[in-house]
Amino acid sequence: MPMASARSSPSPNAPGERPPLVGLPCCTRLVGEHPTHWVGDKYVRAVSDAAGAVPLLLPALGDRVEIAELVAPLDGLLLTGSRSNVEPHHYAGAASEAGTLHDPERDSLTLPLIRAAIGAGLPVLAICRGIQELNVALGGTLHQQVHALAGRLDHRAPEGDVARRYAHTAHAVALTPGGVLERLAGARELVVNSLHSQGIDRLAPALVVEAAAPDGQIEAVRHADAAFVLGVQWHPEYRVMENPFSHALFAAFGAACRAWARRRSGGRAA
Repeated sequence: MPMASARSSPSPNAPGERPPLVGLPCCTRLVGEHPTHWVGDKYVRAVSDAAGAVPLLLPALGDRVEIAELVAPLDGLLLTGSRSNVEPHHYAGAASEAGTLHDPERDSLTLPLIRAAIGAGLPVLAICRGIQELNVALGGTLHQQVHALAGRLDHRAPEGDVARRYAHTAHAVALTPGGVLERLAGARELVVNSLHSQGIDRLAPALVVEAAAPDGQIEAVRHADAAFVLGVQWHPEYRVMENPFSHALFAAFGAACRAWARRRSGGRAA
């Protein structure tokens, strides 16, 4: 049975307490002839409805913004999925194949932003491209085309509309025993809507595996030393209020953001 909508759910924030502020880095895209800074509605609503936080879109201005100034007001960071790939020069990878979509402005924003957010102790939830950015920012590398590797599944999205792509149950993932995701799921396995071409190759030293696909591809990670830094390769933001695990994941992220905000304010309502 679908979970109740956020409109009918009580606020997770204490009376008189402001909701936490969660930053969502933008992609750059052309809408018609107009360059835009863009975040998908499903990510914005997942932060608002399931995490109980206020989403704040961070423009992809690359190195033209002061990263410390972006991090200072935030209580959490959500890294979204995107059609674009992280440029391979960020992890000493081979040149991309012709036609590969990149977003250098997003790379220039997110990679230092991730390091600054983790350094400051902010909760971080990274989705799809976000888990790839998290791995690269902390010193890991990527496979650019997982489907081209011998013995690997084709993790790319099926053809069709948004509902067909994001409702697609690509494969199961095995959750690490005793890990954060296993505790949230109450199970050792999830079936996920994992849709990607890039994927983690060499894991960054600070990260540990939280889930893997049947072909061995890393599908979720956490930071070994941070209070809450998680990355998943699938799309829990899609219909988040209808999926118990996805809802639990965003609720845990929201709780971590509220705890961070309370520590920062010394326990006083803001």
